Amino acid sequence: KNTVAVVTDGSAVLGLGNIGPLGALPVMEGKAMLFKKFAGIDAFPICLNTQDTEEIIKTVRNITPVFAGINLEDISAPRCFEIEERLQDLGIPVFHDDQHGTAIVVLSGLINAAKVVGKNINDMKVVVSGAGAAGVATTKLLVNASKEGYPELQPKDVLVIDSRGIVEEGRDDLNDIKKALVKITNKEKIKGSLADALVGVDVFIGVSKPNILTKEMIKTMKDDSIVFAMANPNPEILPELAKSAGVRVMATGRSDFPNQVNNALVFPGIFKGAIEARKKQITEKMKYLAAKAVAGLVENPSEENIIPDIFDKRVTEEVSKAVSEN
Repeated sequence: KNTVAVVTDGSAVLGLGNIGPLGALPVMEGKAMLFKKFAGIDAFPICLNTQDTEEIIKTVRNITPVFAGINLEDISAPRCFEIEERLQDLGIPVFHDDQHGTAIVVLSGLINAAKVVGKNINDMKVVVSGAGAAGVATTKLLVNASKEGYPELQPKDVLVIDSRGIVEEGRDDLNDIKKALVKITNKEKIKGSLADALVGVDVFIGVSKPNILTKEMIKTMKDDSIVFAMANPNPEILPELAKSAGVRVMATGRSDFPNQVNNALVFPGIFKGAIEARKKQITEKMKYLAAKAVAGLVENPSEENIIPDIFDKRVTEEVSKAVSEN
């Protein structure tokens, strides 16, 4: 009852891409160590020697009796969305950390960044660069906040950028996931590139590629701009460049810069709370409660401190409590 399977097919590992199950094994072992260290959960790496969607789903279903939860990890988009969705009937929590763990920590950081710059999230326009697992999940968490009962966490508008520019209805190259995004984003129907999308927006959230954000682009954003450049290991823009262009609050995915957006802040507590309370699924409400719990641990947010430290022992407990009480 305290064991989680860390399941991957090795198709989207960290910043390394499709390196297969053997290459992914050390990363999954590291994930298992984080489960043990932060939540006391016994996690086991399951690296599958297939990248076939049906085979992965079938295999996870067949090993379910052994585990109290399934943590999907480093599976490429768009397959990861279908795999997670179709496994929600297992009767135990199934959570794709690259999607939702990242999205939750981004939202918690945004809650505190908004306080630092003195803006309401409701008044903000946000650009999400990257339409893979993390980008799609982050967009949905922001755009659906009102629908899920958290209107104060929903931005005025969100624009999504992929490798070909703004995701908008005039494009004929969108997959089903992006077609669904079109319906809930880009209210003003803006077309063009990342540079076009950034004009007059408050927030840039990057889960895409290194060095795609320039100082010139940042200067077209609103004053007191917020930039979360989370491409790893090299961010969309380095903090010193962003700050020199006028960014007020800067976050990355790296531990050697302030404000590290790290999904390890979330997944141990999410699973701990869900397993202890015998939850059958990780619900949308749990994600918002987890984000608020993480944000609430920073009592006086500042430009250099909007997210708790990963070794803050309160984080797992607070997230676990928020999830189990839902």
